[in-house]
Amino acid sequence: QQLSLPIILQKGAAEMNQKLSVIGVPMDLGQTRRGVDMGPSAIRYAGIIERLTQLSYDIEDLADIAIGRPKRNHDPANRRLKNLKEVADANEQLAQVVSRIAENGRFPLVLGGDHSIAIGTLAGISKHYRNLGVIWFDAHGDLNTEETSPSGNIHGMPLAVSLGMGHPALVNIGGYSPKIKAENIVLIGTRALDDGEKALIKDKNIRVYTMHEIDRMGMAKVMEEAIDFIAKDCDGVHLSVDLDALDPHDAPGVGTPVIGGMNYRESHLAMEMLAEADVLTSAEFVEVNPILDEKNKTAEAAVDLVGSLFGEKLK
Repeated sequence: QQLSLPIILQKGAAEMNQKLSVIGVPMDLGQTRRGVDMGPSAIRYAGIIERLTQLSYDIEDLADIAIGRPKRNHDPANRRLKNLKEVADANEQLAQVVSRIAENGRFPLVLGGDHSIAIGTLAGISKHYRNLGVIWFDAHGDLNTEETSPSGNIHGMPLAVSLGMGHPALVNIGGYSPKIKAENIVLIGTRALDDGEKALIKDKNIRVYTMHEIDRMGMAKVMEEAIDFIAKDCDGVHLSVDLDALDPHDAPGVGTPVIGGMNYRESHLAMEMLAEADVLTSAEFVEVNPILDEKNKTAEAAVDLVGSLFGEKLK
């Protein structure tokens, strides 16, 4: 049975940016399982706007960006990368929206949709920082390229693309590349890596806390190290949360579940510690698929995590 947080009693110590702009990206083209395009609606239905309003944030809901659909009998320019043009077009649009949000001095909060949308989020936000850091909660590495991907699904490539590795139509979104540096990435909750991703992590010396480290060290120590590491040289920090970072028991409604993930309490502790650190400048929550879910359990988990991230706590 889904646990739920207590009624909101006060906002925590973290201030972040009090002006939040929420944008939904109903994208399901970065992978092959239908339904994740309904993720933003499921998260809104679970009460994200009301939750943040109770915490006294200034909320601007920008609704959803429009996602084009592949044409029937269309012969794509690249058969290896699924829906390349549509994914690239949507991310270009998202990058423009996220950039405008940042220009207006607001905190972008992006709701997915599959994880390919991180390409656009990072393209939109990174140009506003000299040295953007990225904290990436995910069961997977999302570091595949066209050459290493077993599936051709672009939702397994956003970190590699943001590092400047991949198809030019993706790498050059926003008009510049790379968006981030390998030394400014922290992966947390990882437990399913392809061989190409393992090689890239080793070659680039990317900081990774797998479930093995979380089990041995405890989430508190992992987050202390991750926050110290990412905040040391970065002038902004983006948080990307794939709900499959959680164990399928707590987040069943995801497209690529992997057993042995973070439990409900561990994930909340991570968000609470990020709130206390007050280092984030943008965030996204992705891969909520209500078709695969149990009574909107995963969307509700996402809303609870957002609550913790933005300072929800007991007196």
